Amino acid sequence: MKNVFPNYKRYPIELVEGKGTNVKDAQGKTYLDFTSGIAVCNLGHVPDSVKTVVEAQLNKIWHTSNLYESSLEEEVAAKIAQNEAYQVFFCNSGTEANEAAIKLARKYTHKEKIISFTQSFHGRTFGSMSATGQSKIKKGFGKLVPGFEFATFNENSALEQIDEDTAAVFIELVQGEGGVNVADPTWVQAIQAKCEETGALLIVDEIQTGIGRTGTRYAFEQYAISPDMYTLAKGLANGFPIGAMIGKNKLAEAFGPGSHGSTFGGNKIALAAAKQVLTEIDQPAFLEELNIKAADFKKQLTALVKGLPGSEVRGKGFLLGIELPGPADEVIAACRENGLLVLSAGPNVLRILPPLTATEEEIAAALAILNDALLEKWMIQEG
Repeated sequence: MKNVFPNYKRYPIELVEGKGTNVKDAQGKTYLDFTSGIAVCNLGHVPDSVKTVVEAQLNKIWHTSNLYESSLEEEVAAKIAQNEAYQVFFCNSGTEANEAAIKLARKYTHKEKIISFTQSFHGRTFGSMSATGQSKIKKGFGKLVPGFEFATFNENSALEQIDEDTAAVFIELVQGEGGVNVADPTWVQAIQAKCEETGALLIVDEIQTGIGRTGTRYAFEQYAISPDMYTLAKGLANGFPIGAMIGKNKLAEAFGPGSHGSTFGGNKIALAAAKQVLTEIDQPAFLEELNIKAADFKKQLTALVKGLPGSEVRGKGFLLGIELPGPADEVIAACRENGLLVLSAGPNVLRILPPLTATEEEIAAALAILNDALLEKWMIQEG
């Protein structure tokens, strides 16, 4: 790829076809895709139901300016919010959604201090990068956006940093990029209580955890909290670019005309896909089946790595991570060679993100490949 910036470390394959959990590369080799495009294709690749509504929208209109009314935008916003307590701003990606949340938090509270957490990841634009608790993504870019402070994830010392000068607390309930670290519910509830006490806003980053990925529509539904804002992208339109920042009605006064915008936010094609995705995720049987499969998968993964020193399986739903006793990259390569695509989440953490529609047979096949890759890696080390 001579004419493309080398900012991605790419694996040596090109995926050219996909259906459900299966993808095919340019040489005709097939793989089980347990990355889902990094938690994007939650319904699998090219699901017929989404394809149908997108094709229908393609024959109507593709893009209109946000200077005009949009009934489709209102429909999807209502599906996202699920009640009248929240309003939605549409954009094109997770980092854009988080940028919108940062701007709104500061504009509404008239404060600058925003607290985020170590090992967090919120995006790569200047605001969202400044909110990210990983120094490796900030190197070489000069001064970042001021006002961000970092607290230790899952530690009560974080509560002491939330004060009357705090505009917002920005949190992932499962840190996907940071190692698949799961937030403790009691700690999260204490964070919300401290926010309410001091007037700070609670912002939940649901970019990777939302749209059924952790077993509920949104991860925060498992924590008995009511965030002031939450952000979505990735799985929302199953591969079409979309992001959304959702905020409580009280915040609307600070986001009037001219305060923020996006040329492509609310794109008709992406919205048509999102509407169908939400319709399917909201079927009770869908999430019930997902949670049964996910619990069994996690149980089998735990048994698989039982003999590895220092190993641990973490996560919720189909957002799972395995802490390994050594580098994850070699295991990822061995899995890929044998027809399974998985990811990392830090040097020693294997991240597994199957489509939410993956079958029991596909899960069993993935477990067999993963077992062989782990066995090969650590038998070689021990020998």
